[in-house]
Amino acid sequence: MSIKAADVAKLRKATGAGMMDCKKALTEAEGDFDAAVEIIRKKGMAIANKRADREATEGVVLAKVSEDKKTGALITLNCETDFVAKNENFVAFATQILDLALANKPADLEALKALEMDGRTVEAHVTEQTGVIGEKIDLSTYETIEAEAAVAYIHAGNKLATLIGFNKEVEEQMGKDVAMQAAAMAPIAINEDAVPADVVAKELEIGKEKARLEGKPEQILDKIAQGRLGKFFKEVTLLNQDFVKDGKKSVKQYLAEADKDLTVTAMKRFTLNA
Repeated sequence: MSIKAADVAKLRKATGAGMMDCKKALTEAEGDFDAAVEIIRKKGMAIANKRADREATEGVVLAKVSEDKKTGALITLNCETDFVAKNENFVAFATQILDLALANKPADLEALKALEMDGRTVEAHVTEQTGVIGEKIDLSTYETIEAEAAVAYIHAGNKLATLIGFNKEVEEQMGKDVAMQAAAMAPIAINEDAVPADVVAKELEIGKEKARLEGKPEQILDKIAQGRLGKFFKEVTLLNQDFVKDGKKSVKQYLAEADKDLTVTAMKRFTLNA
């Protein structure tokens, strides 16, 4: 039977599949549009199963805040090649998932995958995209924050994104500056109190061992290690880091210039290049 070009275009728009795949599906379905959609979806599932063991290390990291700036969400959608990661349809698909996450505030990644999007779960859509694109597609990261003021930053290329929450409203440029600071300097915590205890213990041991190797007296090793711990906190905690735009002040001091009570209450950062 003859397949109309308009039907092929309609099927391609509905599924994202290639023109030839759409034409083959319509031919197999004898022109039945719904049946053709199902054929493409089943093909996608079959391809997805074949590619399940493939590495999907490329992709996009996107972050966004709600209209009221009280909620922020961050996701990573992985693929196999940078070529696909830069495709506008792939980025649009990731953005659709991100918007869904912001609107529904799922508790975790599995809850996000279970959300309904256009009549099917997010996970089903991701699996289908594996078949359509021909690469393994994986929704691997989902983070969220709640704050009085949330700010999102996506670094050029969509490989790195941050979410920062503040305890009160913050001027737009200042909020962006702090989000960019977190992106550039990769802090592991907001302040020293938020650094995991095992990390602190490890740094103290390293500090003591370095001092011991330098020939320092045993009785002052703890004091030396504590001093070096302060330097460590300055390097790895957001508020204590030197502000990248002005190394003469810390991020904490930069915020205090606007409001002495302004501080960071939440931080999320993810990069594909970790």
